[in-house]
Amino acid sequence: MYAVMGITGKVGGAVASTLLAKGEKVRGIVRNPEKAAEWQKQGAELFNADYDDVDALTAAFTGVAGVFVMVSPNFAPAPGFAETKATLKVLHEALSRALPSKAVYLSSIGAERASGLGLITSSHLLEETLDDLPFSHAFLRAGWFFENSAGDVASARNEGKIRFQLHPLDRKFPLVATADIGKVGAETLTQSWTGIRHIEVAGPEGYSPLDIADAFADAVGRPIEAIAVPRVEWETLWVSQGMPEGRTAPRAEMVDGFNSGWIHFGVPGTEHVDGATPLREVITQLVTRS
Repeated sequence: MYAVMGITGKVGGAVASTLLAKGEKVRGIVRNPEKAAEWQKQGAELFNADYDDVDALTAAFTGVAGVFVMVSPNFAPAPGFAETKATLKVLHEALSRALPSKAVYLSSIGAERASGLGLITSSHLLEETLDDLPFSHAFLRAGWFFENSAGDVASARNEGKIRFQLHPLDRKFPLVATADIGKVGAETLTQSWTGIRHIEVAGPEGYSPLDIADAFADAVGRPIEAIAVPRVEWETLWVSQGMPEGRTAPRAEMVDGFNSGWIHFGVPGTEHVDGATPLREVITQLVTRS
């Protein structure tokens, strides 16, 4: 049996579904069992544990062949990433008590960097905090999610426009589908190794903002204009979309890292896996489901 955090989300759900398809048993760690009832119908065992409850997480991580670990994303963190650090402290304690034979963690492209990461700092902290535990580790350094485009469906459909912060519009960026991340996570969990692995998880190819706009054009059935939003306008745009004022700097720093090439794949000493899911497939799903 494998314990999976985040089973009700896209990546954790993809890990769980891949494991179940392989005939493996899954223990889904959930904070609200009612939201995960469908997983129970599919054969997963549900284990109720808040991410700040050391005792509950220890029990959830005990008696399994491996654990998939992830920290819920925080797109507007407090200064110093206090929330992430608190969660990681609890995870470290629970894992050190349970001592599974191996763990696979959702990390991020760029997590090897100690600065200039913005929101990806949370992944750097995850790797820095948890890799000293006495069992086998694999950190999945995933690219920018295709699914981040979910917020563009309305503007594409209603205005025929998508506003991008990734610049320039014709540059190919390292994007990947959450389904492919989950597949790699599940396959890694079922492998045997010793020590620490860092695995880059990419899409089948790089994609530009213009490629994203073209995929949306096909999905919504109308031409889509790709608009490069000047950096000075990012904060105003994000606040208008619901981000708290004064909390946008980490997001801007992250995007700057992608635009400058500071955040990239091809880090020496890492493994690299290219997924099979094309961008257009995911964009079509986003449009269809909205």
